[in-house]
Amino acid sequence: MAPTFFGKRQRIGTAALLLSACSFLSVFIGLARDKIISWQFGAGAETDMYFAAFIVPDSINYLLAGGLMSITIIPLLSRCFQEDEQDAWRFFSCIFCWILTAACLLTLLGILAAEPLARLVAPGFTPEKCARLAFFMRIILPGQIFFLCGACVTALLYIRRQFIPSALAPIIYNAGIISCGVGLPLIFPIDGMTGYCIGVTLGAFLGTFLIPLCTAMSKAMFLRPAWSHPLLAKLLCRSLPLLLGITIIMLDEQFLRVFGSLAGEGTVSLLAYARRVAQVPVKLVGQAAAAASYPFLVLLLTSGDRAGFDKTLRAALYTALGIIIPCAVWMTLQAVPILCVIFQGGRFGEQETQAAAQLAQILLAPTPLWIVYALLARGFYAHGDTITPALTGSVTTLLCLPCYYYWAVPTGAWAIAAVSAAGVSAYVLWLAQIWIKHHGNTVFAGLPTFCVRTLACALPGAGLSFWISEYCLETLSYHPLLAACIALALGGCAFALTFLPLAHIFAPSMTQTVLQYFLKRKKSEL
Repeated sequence: MAPTFFGKRQRIGTAALLLSACSFLSVFIGLARDKIISWQFGAGAETDMYFAAFIVPDSINYLLAGGLMSITIIPLLSRCFQEDEQDAWRFFSCIFCWILTAACLLTLLGILAAEPLARLVAPGFTPEKCARLAFFMRIILPGQIFFLCGACVTALLYIRRQFIPSALAPIIYNAGIISCGVGLPLIFPIDGMTGYCIGVTLGAFLGTFLIPLCTAMSKAMFLRPAWSHPLLAKLLCRSLPLLLGITIIMLDEQFLRVFGSLAGEGTVSLLAYARRVAQVPVKLVGQAAAAASYPFLVLLLTSGDRAGFDKTLRAALYTALGIIIPCAVWMTLQAVPILCVIFQGGRFGEQETQAAAQLAQILLAPTPLWIVYALLARGFYAHGDTITPALTGSVTTLLCLPCYYYWAVPTGAWAIAAVSAAGVSAYVLWLAQIWIKHHGNTVFAGLPTFCVRTLACALPGAGLSFWISEYCLETLSYHPLLAACIALALGGCAFALTFLPLAHIFAPSMTQTVLQYFLKRKKSEL
């Protein structure tokens, strides 16, 4: 029998377990990458330019909705495959050809206009820094071709719930950055962070494009040149809000870079390091849960099971928030030893650690709402509604811009982080109110009380953990890295031994929800 694209499927429990495990490994490798960068270059001009070099490439990705490609493609392509597989392949080929063309064209324009774009996105940089920033941008920009085309193929794999390539992509991507950043200067006469920029493009090619493409081809993917299809207009209508909607979530990292460039040397780097730490729980919990649940949410709506849809989304919110709230509280009070372990050393000293820790504490505050957004937005998209998240996000963005420019930049880095946290929080809460108005309160039933109880159970343990960590850091006469490791270990044990009994007594629904989640994942793997 000839191979078909629709081969072995992965269930939601297996998918969540796979994505969570690979997300954990990816985050670990990503932090190792940042540790090497901070050790070599600290928080200065070179790292500022490196982080700022992603503004234009990421903007191209957002412009073509690369990060949300699967959201717009999956519902249409999935239904098309159910009705006529040959027609579905023509539709996919048409999408791929247009994305490839647009990505190549925008990348070429970005390379040609790199210098004026550098001055635009980093207005606080000197002409010399802008010139080097443009050099970095020209190296990184081609990677967006692989990101965008890879997103098309990944959406195709998601339809059949094949999550392995997507799970491996960030691991290979980060490994490519580290390998080139550390290895290339030993072989070729390149200086500064040029090797890391090369690694970005190489990692994008290998991780986000080549592996998904090879996997799809092994499943009998059929691809041929095509430029028109009846469903293309419908896809464009659904994608247009994502293309035009400049949501605060999508541009949050870019705002930290742009406005950070106006707040003094090293600010872009410190904000980038702090955001890396603050996003760790979001990546470990939210992204995996959202990516794994979305195809199943679409399937439930397609089959007309609205009750099952609400139940699945509600369970995902409860589980994710039951994990993220205590994690965020503990990380907020342990920010100094965490930043010390991850970044301090080499050119990244104690002063930089303290500064980045303060920023991380501010950016950790809205992390539970990042989780809510990751799941709730996919609830909107599963309903075919891409306009509401885009429109509300665009309005929130426009309201935040004056706050960034007129208050945050003159005030300093902490104010830039505060506007970021406030903007994200306002956007997600507004989106939740719109959901309740249009789709009812079933998904959020009991959720506020659940969150308050979880937070109340987490605070005593986090406070005890903070006291123990401070005592260790002040009294232990060891190397700062060793002292921070001991502080985290003892503080983490104190938090767990305090939080878990309190949660079992006063918030049993939280422990039961999380326990059932992990038991289901283990059962699905057996």
